[in-house]
Amino acid sequence: PPPGLSSLLPPREFLRSRKGQLLLAESVLSFIIFICYIASLAASFVMAPLLEFLMALLLFFAYASKLNEKFKGVHWPLADLLRCVTASIIYFSISIAAVSKYSDGASKAAGVFGFAATIVFAIDFYITFNDLVTFLKQGSSDSPEGHKTE
Repeated sequence: PPPGLSSLLPPREFLRSRKGQLLLAESVLSFIIFICYIASLAASFVMAPLLEFLMALLLFFAYASKLNEKFKGVHWPLADLLRCVTASIIYFSISIAAVSKYSDGASKAAGVFGFAATIVFAIDFYITFNDLVTFLKQGSSDSPEGHKTE
């Protein structure tokens, strides 16, 4: 059959993977927070969830289409690690500000979803960090200097 819109959808095995589910949750939460901030009095915070939504969506489709295997010039785990760290810090700080400073319901909802997004991004950071440490330990044991005999 000719490829149609189904060719744009990510493969099922990626959607069932831990990384795929985390990136999907990050994208959905960031979009919900973006919508909440648009409808709230705290509209000045709207840029952070928009950027996080776009970056999570970009990485979601990059990993789903295996661009990380094609473009070796980008250190994908490190970029993902930095994205998760900055996103969790930013979401935590703007969520505290939205919940404490603004009294409308949309700001409170954005703050609550922001705390949930902080947890999801922190989990993604933890898993990516452990994978990166495991990869670096594995790479250092395979180095030629480690196999020298004296």
